Amino acid sequence: MNLLRRNLLRPCGLIVLCPLLAGCRPATPPPTPLSQLNAQQRQGYRDFHVYCSQCHDDRDADSLHGPPLLGVFKQPYLPSGAPANDERVAATIRDGHGLMPPIDIDSQQTQDLLAYLHTL
Repeated sequence: MNLLRRNLLRPCGLIVLCPLLAGCRPATPPPTPLSQLNAQQRQGYRDFHVYCSQCHDDRDADSLHGPPLLGVFKQPYLPSGAPANDERVAATIRDGHGLMPPIDIDSQQTQDLLAYLHTL
């Protein structure tokens, strides 16, 4: 019985460990379709393309000069290790971080941009 259990559990353990060892992350749900964005999110989308798209992808997981932002609020932490919340992301936009320069936008633009990032 013990041998049978060991032989059955070993393959199950490998199935569970392989994705973890390979560094796989859970699949990120797709972003909200652009046609379903509200007015604030659409403005944030426009602001994203003015201020952020030179370095960040928004609707796919490809990396440009900075990390992709697809699913940025669907993970508990940002790539920097900071919590993925409005306060931390707004501070990063305002103050910059690492190679990212500070972005000079007003508080309404910041709120619009955050609203858009939440749709990713």
